[in-house]
Amino acid sequence: SGGHMNPAVSLVAASRRELGWRDAAAYIAVQLVFGILGAWAAHLMFDLPTLQLSVKPRTGLGQWMGELIATFGLILTILGTVPRRREWVPASVALYITAAYWFTSSTSFANPAITIARSLSDTFAGIAPKDVPLFVAAQLVGAGLAALAE
Repeated sequence: SGGHMNPAVSLVAASRRELGWRDAAAYIAVQLVFGILGAWAAHLMFDLPTLQLSVKPRTGLGQWMGELIATFGLILTILGTVPRRREWVPASVALYITAAYWFTSSTSFANPAITIARSLSDTFAGIAPKDVPLFVAAQLVGAGLAALAE
């Protein structure tokens, strides 16, 4: 699959004609489904109710800007690493996301599928469903700006 676990990454790949739009749509559907299943699996592992909705507010310009920057940097990390050292992409992404967790106000979701899945978890990592649309919009803007900048 090329490691596609993020709808923003799949959309950028499709926009650059590195992935067909039909494949991108299929990847995104699977990313969303398995993100949700992953949240439910985490609940089961920690003896939490499987079905829940987050009440944790994550809103405001600072949070949205954090997501825009986190996703911008993630996409640039991928686009900059693939042509030079494709085999380093997994480590580069992991290191970038770890760093972005600490340097962004939003704790770097940087992934629309994860954002949606986290809305289904009323834990410290959750995001209230009403805050999801602007988080995802910020992520997509960040991805688009990175695709244009590269």
